[in-house]
Amino acid sequence: MPEITLPDKSKRKFEESISIEDVAKDIGPSLAKATVAGKINGVLVDASELIEEDSTVEIITSKDEEGIEVVRHSCAHLLAHAMKQLYPEVKLAIGPVINHGFYYDVLLDKSLSDDDLQAIEDRMLKLAKTDYNVIREVVSRKKAIKTFKERDEPYKVALAEEIPDEEIIALYHHEEYTDMCRGPHVTNTKHLRAFKLTKVSGAYWRGDSQNEMLQRIYGTAWPTPKELKKHLVQLEEAEKRDHRRLGRQLDLFHFQEEAPGMVFWHPKGWTIYRVLEDFMRTKQIESDYDEINTPEVVDRKLWEESGHWDKYRENMFITEIDEEHANEKRTNALKPMNCPCHVQVYNQGLKSYRDLPIRLAEFGSCHRYEASGTLHGLMRVRAFTQDDGHIFCTEEQIKEETKSFIELLSLIYSELGFKEFEIKLSTRPEVRVGSDEVWDKAELALKEAINNLDLKYEISEGEGAFYGPKLDFVLTDALDREWQCGTFQADFILPERLGSTYIGDDGEKHQPIMIHRAILGSFERFIGILIEHHGGALPVWLSPVQAQILNITDKHSQYSEKIRDLLQKNGFRAQSDLRKEKITYKIRDHSMQKTPFLLVVGDKEMKNDTVSVRARGGEDLGEMSMKEFMDLLRKKINSKK
Repeated sequence: MPEITLPDKSKRKFEESISIEDVAKDIGPSLAKATVAGKINGVLVDASELIEEDSTVEIITSKDEEGIEVVRHSCAHLLAHAMKQLYPEVKLAIGPVINHGFYYDVLLDKSLSDDDLQAIEDRMLKLAKTDYNVIREVVSRKKAIKTFKERDEPYKVALAEEIPDEEIIALYHHEEYTDMCRGPHVTNTKHLRAFKLTKVSGAYWRGDSQNEMLQRIYGTAWPTPKELKKHLVQLEEAEKRDHRRLGRQLDLFHFQEEAPGMVFWHPKGWTIYRVLEDFMRTKQIESDYDEINTPEVVDRKLWEESGHWDKYRENMFITEIDEEHANEKRTNALKPMNCPCHVQVYNQGLKSYRDLPIRLAEFGSCHRYEASGTLHGLMRVRAFTQDDGHIFCTEEQIKEETKSFIELLSLIYSELGFKEFEIKLSTRPEVRVGSDEVWDKAELALKEAINNLDLKYEISEGEGAFYGPKLDFVLTDALDREWQCGTFQADFILPERLGSTYIGDDGEKHQPIMIHRAILGSFERFIGILIEHHGGALPVWLSPVQAQILNITDKHSQYSEKIRDLLQKNGFRAQSDLRKEKITYKIRDHSMQKTPFLLVVGDKEMKNDTVSVRARGGEDLGEMSMKEFMDLLRKKINSKK
């Protein structure tokens, strides 16, 4: 006779064991219809799971975050079911949930086309509309292996063989199709209606390039067709805003196979980079940071001392000097991060408590090996520049430094067009260094600093770095996508490993706290985010060309160049297009380049010593004197719009 406690603290008693589904029915038919899973004592389970003793129970629907993940995971299984019907010879690997959707990796001789995707999706919908029951069966590892050997599914066999003996193995039966999964899954395909297959890409089995290349089929799923439609519109808009496409269209940068994951910046793209760098430099100087520069190639000895050689070597680019040619043998690494080098700068000379805090900043060039399959335009590269900074301070100074950093970050994000951001505080993990007393102080300092600024934050229990707690700052762009950019991390261990000290007011040596901080994260990735956020139409102050002068005929060329020179002399980024093309063509071309202002000059303008101004978006601002236009341009730049 289990007694069930619901989230509202109400209680219900039942004469015998009862499933989550039946509890939902007991509460009401509408809830029962929407139920996709449940929680028993906080553990997410299938809706068919039986409650056999007194428990706290929560009903999960597709409106819940966990519920929509159940729907998406179930759609992955539905995809596999459809694949088996359409391509009986297909070998199935894994089908997890991802952000906004799911995928399934398959081995198939045939390369899947867009038409094939549509056929698979149609079969999925046909299957789903039969409203068949999905049956969960708990089995032994031996039975799981036997099941998939009989079904000729080598990848499933390999997965089953690796499952520890003590772990529960569940098979999910979709009519004639069977899959293996931790679950939970929907108990009936009636919950699977709003889905769409989106694309196919390549993926190595287990992510290892030494293994077979599989086809990865991506899909998205939502609680309702309306939400699916909204997401597909958003995807379409994201495609239009893709920084890689806009990078080509706007002539900003390119990549090529001779330097994978490394950016070839074109003049316009490099202008954006330099303007952003100058902006960040000014803000950091105003916040009492001292800018430094450290070597890109550093001997392995330093990386061994810092711990990176053991923990991070697989992601480092290693170089060796051959003593046969250089009279020395040395192993170096391109720095994957700037922290150990910043400690070396701090360590030069004796430091007093009166010197602290010491704030060091560097636009540090870093290199990290990323698998070729993970590279993604500016968003995931091998060579990048961090807006890196390190603060050396006492424990007592952590709170004030946290407050100052968040204020600086808030100002910068706001001026870059991001008015809101989320803060996530990650606390001590199980495996960590430093005393509980120091962790208590550091975590409390971070919390108090955020609270004093009246900012909301989430706590990620146990997600801190082993060397200290951290704050992550997450931006939301114009398409409601989240980007983790800024970070603020307290480090108790690296100063100790690398021998950093200061003389306290007691005359004794003490170890400083080292705070790792970044606002943009990396210039490359942040520029990619900015391009997509603004759809390529960057604010005037960031635009590589702020004004383009367009002559109507050749006789206006000299006047056009005069206007260009005047703008450049006054610190504006201006160009003149003297091509022998129709003015309508030029206007259309530079509108596609998303230039903020187009200045048309013809007979009237040359006579009146004026320009006719068109704003981005096609708005005709009329005829202006150059003083009027420069005042307008300066106002736009100063407003950061």
